[in-house]
Amino acid sequence: MYYWYPFVYQHLTEISIQSLNTMNIQIHSIHFDADKKLIDLITKKVEKLNHFFDAIIGSEVFLKIDKASTAENKVVEIKLNVPGNDLFVKRQCESFESAADECTEALRNQLTKRKEKTKRSLSGRKESVKFSV
Repeated sequence: MYYWYPFVYQHLTEISIQSLNTMNIQIHSIHFDADKKLIDLITKKVEKLNHFFDAIIGSEVFLKIDKASTAENKVVEIKLNVPGNDLFVKRQCESFESAADECTEALRNQLTKRKEKTKRSLSGRKESVKFSV
């Protein structure tokens, strides 16, 4: 019985680590059925955003077809759940793939700015503590 507990504890910690590395991605296609290739492409692009900011909790992706008569009638909206304020991007293009590219690029820029801002605020706190002592 003594040997069983370390195994169970080790197994539980591995599960929690795996759940921390993956984020919850929900993809909603509104008024149409999205192809599996499109869903896989968007999932890969959104998962790559974890490289730029580690604290992403989850994301919601909305795929819509606008009723406008122009060629650019595909709309992609991505909402990232991060601690603090959520990040949101909406792009309209000729295809869902190009709109997803533009959305992830805009979110990448927002995430790097947020990461730099938190680093500056944390480094400012350390310096203020050094000078106050």
